[in-house]
Amino acid sequence: MKIPFLGDRPERRGAPDPEGIAELLSECELLRSQASGAGVQLDDSAASLEELDQLVPRWRDDEEILPWLGNDAGLYLGTVIVRTVPGSAWHLWPDGQPVVRLASGREFDVVAAGQEWAASGVPELSQLYAEVAEA
Repeated sequence: MKIPFLGDRPERRGAPDPEGIAELLSECELLRSQASGAGVQLDDSAASLEELDQLVPRWRDDEEILPWLGNDAGLYLGTVIVRTVPGSAWHLWPDGQPVVRLASGREFDVVAAGQEWAASGVPELSQLYAEVAEA
């Protein structure tokens, strides 16, 4: 997911507001709607990632929804990481791609991970979270 309006613009002064970016990236409306319809409440916790992993992936039959849902899944994974893993924060690459930067400095492309999860279910979001949380 590229967010060009968050990237560098000549008229902008200073860095983007981290809290504003985090709020924007945490919306994940399509994923939240799909999860709610399946009885899963997304509360930005690691446990909710496990619940997402258990959903029947009906979206895989819809080529229009699949990439959007994958985007949202990645952003949701990033939201959970940023809110629960100390020292992690959203970071934008120069092209506007949101990634999570861990305290170690390692960057994690959560959108790519979400796309893989939506398309195949592997690796599971909860597994990815566990790997990042241990890093």
